[in-house]
Amino acid sequence: MKHGKKNARRYIVAASIGALLSAGVATGAYAGTAESAPLKYQPEMVQALATTLGVSEREAVERLDKEARQQDRFAKLRAEKVSTLGAFFAKDGTLVVNAADAEAAKEVKAAGLAARVPERGEGELNRIKAQLDAKALKSAPAGVSAWSVDLASDTVTVEVNGASDAATRTFLKAARSNGDAVRVVRGQEKLETQAVVPPGSRMTFNGYLCSVGYGAKDRSGKQVLVTAGHCIEDLPALAYNGTRFAKGTHTRFALGTRSVDMGIATVDAGHSIGLDITTYGKAGTVAVRGSQRAPQGSALCKAGQTTGWTCGKVGSYNVSVTYTDQNGGPDTVVTGLASSTVCTQGGDSGGAYVSGNQAQGMTSGGPISQRCNGQVNSHGSSYFQPLDDALKYYGLTLNTK
Repeated sequence: MKHGKKNARRYIVAASIGALLSAGVATGAYAGTAESAPLKYQPEMVQALATTLGVSEREAVERLDKEARQQDRFAKLRAEKVSTLGAFFAKDGTLVVNAADAEAAKEVKAAGLAARVPERGEGELNRIKAQLDAKALKSAPAGVSAWSVDLASDTVTVEVNGASDAATRTFLKAARSNGDAVRVVRGQEKLETQAVVPPGSRMTFNGYLCSVGYGAKDRSGKQVLVTAGHCIEDLPALAYNGTRFAKGTHTRFALGTRSVDMGIATVDAGHSIGLDITTYGKAGTVAVRGSQRAPQGSALCKAGQTTGWTCGKVGSYNVSVTYTDQNGGPDTVVTGLASSTVCTQGGDSGGAYVSGNQAQGMTSGGPISQRCNGQVNSHGSSYFQPLDDALKYYGLTLNTK
């Protein structure tokens, strides 16, 4: 496929955001003994959270500790089969658990967590979103940036960028037919994918640029690179510092068709994907310890060849977006993404997202006109392909340190 710029493979995305917290939770804490006195949380991540919240770094660490304790309690409730419908962090750092009924709410409160019984809940919202996905996959709505389940507002949130094509009008009519279960947010910006051997470093292919994701092995033990699907749509040979290191083998992304932005490349013999994420000199390196999904509101950082090391927070899961090709190709609806407040630009695609020491995913896209200011905590937004979904789909085991 030859439709991107030679220095940064890009698509325009009309995107909207919503929030669905997955069942998996992660503390982001480092393991270790008191004697070894390791860092409990990645320093730049603590700084990013402190800046975002307007608090001291000590207070940011206290918040992370509080979040971790609440996540542990929530995990125990799920293990005990308490009927819950997901959870999300409120602005004050309280984990709010959606209970299926009053009895479940009592059990949640008994565990020391905040509880509510939502009007609709996770299952109904997912069904509404699935109906909208089906509508969009028949004809991509250029005027709808993204749509997703938002547990906090108990709605499916649809973000609109102002375009008024027939597919958009049809999509919005279907969305509004669900009444107040759907929340429409206007004035949003179009988005684009950001495609442009340590995770986060530059990789090149056929004159294009992307960023390196994560190393894993398949069921036969073969080493692969897990990346954004649009980076390897044509299954190209990939190079690092001018030397080939991998060859694309599978992708679920195809311009103009129903897509998921995940793909894998087989790593050539004699090469490997590192177990330490580069931070471009901002915070040393970050070891890859696992791939537990971080909940909505968690601190998050990413490494990418264009903007380097930038940090923010996890937004929503179960996000669908409309990607518009900047060279006039057909629109593409991509499902299964996550959103964040991490700033990215073209060329960051495929790059590594991490929360604590838990790998989270690979850059997919962001607003077309977004420009990061070069700082770790640049204001911005982006979308990433969750790593755990890619590992599960391809039957892979993440390489960890």
